[in-house]
Amino acid sequence: MPAKSRFTRLDAFTKTVEDARVRTSTGGVVTITSLILVLYLLWGEWVDYQRVIVKPELVVDQGRGEKMEIHMNITFPRMPCELLTLDVMDVSGEVQTGVMTGVDRVRLSPEAEGGHDIEVKALEIHQDAAAHMDPNYCGECYGAPPPTNAVKPGCCNTCDEVREAYAGVSWSFGRGEGVAQCEREHYAEHLDAQRNEGCRIQGGIRVNKVVGNFHFAPGKSFSTGNMHVHDLENYFKDDAKHDFTHHIHQLRFGPSLPDKTASKLSGVGGVWTNHHINPLDETSQYTDEKAFNYMYFVKVVSTAYLPLGWETKDTGYQTPHEWVPVGLLGHTEDEGASIETHQYSVTSHKRSVAGGSDANEGHKERLHARGGIPGVFFSYDISPMKVVNREVRARSFASFLVGVCSVIGGTLTVAAAIDRMLYEGAQKVKKLHQG
Repeated sequence: MPAKSRFTRLDAFTKTVEDARVRTSTGGVVTITSLILVLYLLWGEWVDYQRVIVKPELVVDQGRGEKMEIHMNITFPRMPCELLTLDVMDVSGEVQTGVMTGVDRVRLSPEAEGGHDIEVKALEIHQDAAAHMDPNYCGECYGAPPPTNAVKPGCCNTCDEVREAYAGVSWSFGRGEGVAQCEREHYAEHLDAQRNEGCRIQGGIRVNKVVGNFHFAPGKSFSTGNMHVHDLENYFKDDAKHDFTHHIHQLRFGPSLPDKTASKLSGVGGVWTNHHINPLDETSQYTDEKAFNYMYFVKVVSTAYLPLGWETKDTGYQTPHEWVPVGLLGHTEDEGASIETHQYSVTSHKRSVAGGSDANEGHKERLHARGGIPGVFFSYDISPMKVVNREVRARSFASFLVGVCSVIGGTLTVAAAIDRMLYEGAQKVKKLHQG
């Protein structure tokens, strides 16, 4: 048998003779309808192919030696800025007491006057209030050894350096009476002028990405032995109504997501349900007691967002963090670049420093120990896991081609069956009328 005959017997697509074809008006209607349906379904396949979804992944966080930014905006309506201290500590031994770059301290008018802004002042690590004096001037430290971080070694040229020297030997400083530097800077007058004011701390701090804490407490901080303590004399001796009532406007770890990105993650079935609206945002705590302590225990989870094509964008992660301004760590201005940030969960605890029963909070069985420092403490722990939110296409190109072929073949097959059914039906009706 010739080879051509063999292939002819295998032909699954048999041909009809042109003279045997019959064209009908119903066939034309079915054809137009099927073509419209094919175009509609093909458009749906294309839209589905273009659709981008966010695929969450949970991996082990293998980062080492990284930094993390904490951004805050917290109001203390009954704590003057002159008394309020921000301290940052971590388990690696790095202690940054008192001040950090990127943080502003805003003086607020008394609550009775509306609590509006009076003055915004950036916190500086070492403020040299004696820069205008004689370069040969060397202030006395009044019996205390000069602080190691003094601007001029071996001297106490500012009131803050005298306070630092006293803190170094665990001496109470008070209002600075008889201290020339403090009298020159009107330290006591500032305390009196601000005694009924409030304070808002806003900005960001950069810390080691290890377990640690940051806290707001009254008075100068210092370490004695293995203990971190504060000079509370001015806080408790002042007869003004001071306490740690506070309102957290915002607290986040790492950069916030752009609104467009957040909307992708927080939609129906979204995987980002509570990041750009952080758990502690717009929360408040109230107390009338001076010796009261608030503690927040925060669990931080590293989170990355990788949009389509992020590999080709400049991430900026190769830049040393010392060169990156506070507020820009973890992301760049380049649209479409990856974002490294954090989510967190939190539990809180509050108690009186004087100790006693917790019956007022509905826990009669709970007794608090006596001791501690009044203030607001945030203790954060770093999760060993990392969430990666990766943008991917919902379908591959191969899947798109399969869908296109299925739409065309399936629609035309069904259309052919319908056309055949209509044609056969019409022929039977015609025969019945003729018979």
